[in-house]
Amino acid sequence: MDATWAAPTSSRSWTLGEWLTYWLEHIVQPEREHNTYVKYGSKVRLYLLPHLGKKPLVKLTPAQIRAFMAALTREKVGASTRFEVLRVLHNALNRAMREELVTRNVALLVDMLKVIKDRGTAWNAREAITFLRSVRAHRLYAACVLVLVLGLRRSEVLGLRRQDIDFEAGRFVPVKQVQRVKGAGLVLKDLKTVSSQAVLPLPEFCARVLEERRELQELERKIAGEHWSQEPDYDLIFSAEHGGMFDPVGFSRTFERLVKRAGVRRITVRLARHTCGTLGVKRSACSPNSWKIRSSADRRCWCQPWVSKDPRPIRTGGLFACGANRI
Repeated sequence: MDATWAAPTSSRSWTLGEWLTYWLEHIVQPEREHNTYVKYGSKVRLYLLPHLGKKPLVKLTPAQIRAFMAALTREKVGASTRFEVLRVLHNALNRAMREELVTRNVALLVDMLKVIKDRGTAWNAREAITFLRSVRAHRLYAACVLVLVLGLRRSEVLGLRRQDIDFEAGRFVPVKQVQRVKGAGLVLKDLKTVSSQAVLPLPEFCARVLEERRELQELERKIAGEHWSQEPDYDLIFSAEHGGMFDPVGFSRTFERLVKRAGVRRITVRLARHTCGTLGVKRSACSPNSWKIRSSADRRCWCQPWVSKDPRPIRTGGLFACGANRI
């Protein structure tokens, strides 16, 4: 990129395309997650640059943006994609305002699309327990429990370390996540926000399966012998069989195979973690910590559109702390 672009200035006659290119390379890429940069870049490259790239930044109007959105509709670009494109443009112009390149964000004057996504329905308690019983002997059984009962994301589960858990106090703090970064492979990164690192209660059932997981991991370490490889300060609970980080995509594929084997309704890991809302309803009468889990799930999975409303009574078979010792 031209060296004169090193510092934005209103004295320069920017086109929208030049600003978007600068914004991606100098602001989004160094400050945001790699996946965010890739997603924003695709929207800029495929839609914004071809249609609006040559427009002068300071002369961009709401009418031009509406015409652009109408053109995408005629080209049969999906509603969700059009929504994301407009949001990227909105974010880029917001930053242009902060840099004093424009006096207003004209994208704000264009109505945002209302996109209703069919996200499916999480498992009810019966389906969740059927699944857990089916995978009881699998090495990732404890990981599945944390996804379903606590609503953890797959990256949070795979980034969970021994030092993040206080078994005596019955609580844990998710701090890390495992992600795949282009050019770097699997990396252990801090969670995005401080609110993601809240102290969460650890139900007795979850603590028990984590202890079992520790015993299994010690056995895997002995079997691997000299092939065991894990950074000393990582101490990941859900490592690969030879100690390395577990690929999140590989975890999703394993989960899909386990779901198929269990014979329950097929859902993704992302949707499965919203099952914690359904299970929270089932356990609320007997778990003194359920309100804490529900509170923490405001940022995770306590989203009513996903929660299965199954009125049928069900025996949990000791799934939670007030029940028996195992399912």
